[in-house]
Amino acid sequence: MTQFEQAGEAKLDVIAIGNAIIDVIANCPDALIDELGLSRGGMMLIDADQARTLYDAMGPAREISGGSAANTLAGLAALGAKCGFIGQVAEDQLGEVFTHDIRAAGIQFDVPARPGNPPTARCLIFVTPDGQRTMNTFLGASHLLPPEKLDADAVAGAAVLYLEGYLWDPEEPRAAMRKAIAAARAAGRKIAFTPSESFVIERHRDDFLALIDEGAIDLMFCNEPEMATLTGKPDFEDGLAMLSAKVPVLVVTKGADGAVALAGGERAQVAAAPVDKVVDTTGAGDLFAAGFLYGHVRGKSLEDALRMGAICASEIISHYGARPECDLADFVAQRMG
Repeated sequence: MTQFEQAGEAKLDVIAIGNAIIDVIANCPDALIDELGLSRGGMMLIDADQARTLYDAMGPAREISGGSAANTLAGLAALGAKCGFIGQVAEDQLGEVFTHDIRAAGIQFDVPARPGNPPTARCLIFVTPDGQRTMNTFLGASHLLPPEKLDADAVAGAAVLYLEGYLWDPEEPRAAMRKAIAAARAAGRKIAFTPSESFVIERHRDDFLALIDEGAIDLMFCNEPEMATLTGKPDFEDGLAMLSAKVPVLVVTKGADGAVALAGGERAQVAAAPVDKVVDTTGAGDLFAAGFLYGHVRGKSLEDALRMGAICASEIISHYGARPECDLADFVAQRMG
C-alpha cells in the first residue's frame, strides 16, 4: 500500500481536475512582449477578442495539448501511474485534439464535449530568446465545467485528488472542485493542490487559506513567489514555517535554485537538474509536480521524490511544450542512478 492509499485499494493513482487547454507556442523577439503590453514571464487571462489579436501577432506556432493539471497527469502517466482527468472541452477541432492527446497518453477522460460556444480553451505562449514564456489564456469552455459532470465515484476511487488553482476562478468548476473534495474526504483519500499563480491567489487567498486551515490539503505545490503571496510573508523561511505547520507535505520550487520539501518534521532540498539549454520553461512546475508526486505515492524518500521532480522538469524545459517528448520513465531512471 502506498502512502496515499488509506481507504481500500484505489482504481487510479491520481485523478485531477483542471483546465482543458491547447497551448499555442511561438518564438518571439523581446521587443514584441513590450509592444503588445504583455506581462513578461507571467500569465494573464484574456477574452476572445484579445485571443484573436494576440494570435494574429504570433509568428509560426505549434499547437500542443496543455493545461496545468493535465500536464502533470501526462508526466505521471509517462512514469507509469494510473490517472484520470476531469475537465471541459467544446465540440470543436481543438477539443478533439485535446481529447485525443490525453487519451493517447493513457489517461482516463470521460467528460462529454460541450456543444456551441465558447470554444475550447487555448493558451497563447510567447517564448523569448532566453526561454522564458509569457502566457495569455482564454479559458473558453474549460471554465464551464458544472458540478453535475463530476464523477464522484471516480474521485472516490483514486488514491489522490489533484486540484489546479487556475480552475478555482470560475464559479461552476469551483463548485465541482468543492464537490470533489467532499467525495475524496468521504472516501478517505488524499488531496493535493497547487494554487497555480500569484494572481489566482490574490483573488482567492481567503478560500485557499480556509482549505488549509480546515485540513483539506494533504500535499501542496507552490513556487517561492506564490508562497509569499499566500502567506503574506516575504521571508522564505517564515512562509515555510507557516504553511508546513498546517500542510502535511509542502513542496516549494525555487526555479534555478532547486526545491525544498517538508513533511512530518523532515526537510529535504535539491538543486535544479542540469540541462544543456533552456528552450521553453512552459510546464516546468507541472512536470516537477508529476515527478515528485509519483515518487511520493511510490514511497520514495522526500529527497528522492524531489530529485524525480527536478529531473522531470529538466526534460520539459529542454524542448517546446509541456508534455514529455522522450521515455520519461527511462529518462528519470537513468538520472536517478
